[in-house]
Amino acid sequence: MLLGLTASRRVLSHRHCLLHRRNIKSETTARSASVDSVLLKFRSICGEDGLSLSEAVREQHGKDESVHRCCPPDVVVFPQSVEEVSALAKVCHSHKLPIIPFGTGTGLEGGVGAVKGGVCFSLRNMDQVLDLHQEDFDVTVEPGVTRKALNAYLRDTGLWFPVDPGADASLCGMAATSASGTNAVRYGTMRENVLNLEVVLADGSIVHTAGKGRRPRKTSAGYNLTNLFVGSEGTLGIITKTTLRLYGIPEAMVSAVCSFPSIQSAVDSTVQILQAGVPIARIEFLDDVMIDACNRFSSLTYPVTPTLFLEFHGSERSLEEQVNTTEEITQSNGGADFQWATDAETRNRLWKARHDAWYAAMALRPGSKAYATDVCVPLSRLPQIIVETKEDLIENKLTGPIAGHVGDGNFHCLMVVDPNDPEEQHRVHLFTERLARRALAMDGTCTGEHGVGLGKRTLLCEEMGPMAMQVMQGLKDTLDPKNLMNPGKILQPIEL
Repeated sequence: MLLGLTASRRVLSHRHCLLHRRNIKSETTARSASVDSVLLKFRSICGEDGLSLSEAVREQHGKDESVHRCCPPDVVVFPQSVEEVSALAKVCHSHKLPIIPFGTGTGLEGGVGAVKGGVCFSLRNMDQVLDLHQEDFDVTVEPGVTRKALNAYLRDTGLWFPVDPGADASLCGMAATSASGTNAVRYGTMRENVLNLEVVLADGSIVHTAGKGRRPRKTSAGYNLTNLFVGSEGTLGIITKTTLRLYGIPEAMVSAVCSFPSIQSAVDSTVQILQAGVPIARIEFLDDVMIDACNRFSSLTYPVTPTLFLEFHGSERSLEEQVNTTEEITQSNGGADFQWATDAETRNRLWKARHDAWYAAMALRPGSKAYATDVCVPLSRLPQIIVETKEDLIENKLTGPIAGHVGDGNFHCLMVVDPNDPEEQHRVHLFTERLARRALAMDGTCTGEHGVGLGKRTLLCEEMGPMAMQVMQGLKDTLDPKNLMNPGKILQPIEL
């Protein structure tokens, strides 16, 4: 009897396996046919050269400069116009395919990873400067235009775009992450410098956030849709044009480096310079570990102590007043070894050393990986948080040189970690969590300019609170009810 049951079960099991295999084969065939249909539609929109299934190309578009692992998309498309972006988005919407916008891949929070697969929209071929109005100090650009490319285009106009995150990032990508950088203390962040956006929504609809073609210097008309999309990290739509404020190139520029006996004295000087009303263009802090790394990497000879890099913009007469006031303040706080740079070559070398801090930090431990924290606090709390952070690093035997845009209360620990040491990686993770919560406890934010991406979603919930998160989720659900736009970023993941 038992033998008979066993034989029957074997027969049933065999039949079940055959049916299961047939079902899988049927599903696979159907899925394959669906994929073929989608690819055919993509090719009809952007041509054979406007699409890639290559593993190398997909991997290139599945990662940025962050420590987050590569998550390649299933396919990469290369649209050349907003009409093509819209048509491609409509195909993705009808087939429920995730959409991941890609600019230059210079982000630091894993924002371009295709965590649910889908279609990467690489926007590099949309690289035109469309409308320049010199007399109105504004310009409209496509997403393939980078910061350096725009300033090269503007070279003979007497104008420039000053927002400088260090990397030669896409300007629309900078808008998507609300980027800033060394000049933000004088000229503001992307949030203050974007006048209008053209955005393709998840269903392929095209919206102009301030009205089509409009570029007033100020407006109080309706909801501020422009700033809704600035900092949205591709989760609400694809930015296909941005209209930006421009500025006149200053008559004169002077840079300086000043050393201090302590972190406290350097940061106190920063706060006092701003309180004195000095319209300083850049004021950057580097701790002793960071300045030592920069000296080695960039062949410099600055004293290995906490240091400020400063820059002043204006007329010759106004610069003299700014410099005199700054010197008095820094000297009263023990500042010394002032080194001035008035010619363009020396100034560029100084600021290149500051922008190379990331690579200088990694050179401290060859073979290491780096992760940059990004907290920002009110200016009055800046001395306290930097001193406490430095103590935390020393106590936990971590390598994390500090550099930051201290004029905004924003600083970075460039955490250098051995990728093959799980225990050290865990200590770094705990440190970054402590640092972010320290900033939140001081009425600050977990991210001043890098964005939320993948790594700060939990911290964002702590920072904003449940009601604000519900409002954000409601906006997301309204604009992208199928959760197709860069899913898994900013907000906690929701199943498609």
